[in-house]
Amino acid sequence: MLRYIYGEDLHNYPKLAKTMFTDRAIQFRDRLGWDVNVDENGQEHDQYDMLNPLYVIREEADGSHGGSMRFLPTTGRCMMHEFFLHITDGVKISSPVIWECTRFCLAPGANPQAPASLMLAGAEIMRGFGIEHFAGVFDARMVRIYRMIGASPDVLGSEGEGRDRISVGLWAFDQADY
Repeated sequence: MLRYIYGEDLHNYPKLAKTMFTDRAIQFRDRLGWDVNVDENGQEHDQYDMLNPLYVIREEADGSHGGSMRFLPTTGRCMMHEFFLHITDGVKISSPVIWECTRFCLAPGANPQAPASLMLAGAEIMRGFGIEHFAGVFDARMVRIYRMIGASPDVLGSEGEGRDRISVGLWAFDQADY
């Protein structure tokens, strides 16, 4: 089941929230080796989780997290503006019809259909909120996943080489595709 939950409402889904933040620690710190904040409970949170983002979470039959993404409007604070503006040569992507998508996370052993279901959920958000584009930062490993599920972004800028390459991309929504 897909759930669309604002940050202020995550407390209504304690198991789902706990397993999402735990899976984020496993994916971003343990598997990818990113320098992220993990609390004493083994959960990864950052400053953007405090901004009441919209989460799309794939909930498994047992109530746990299977995969998720986090969305914030680019008209406010977001990761691209505060940490990755240099990748777009200082051009700030900010519009009410462009939202940032971050923390694409899959649970260990996730259902192989989880990435595609999350991308379809993203399309639902675009349609429901009148969003024309998602923008996000991604590393080289995600290029294959995006290609595999037919959701490759337009790359606006990149830095680094090989596995260390990170990019800022823009995904468009075309009503005719859905």
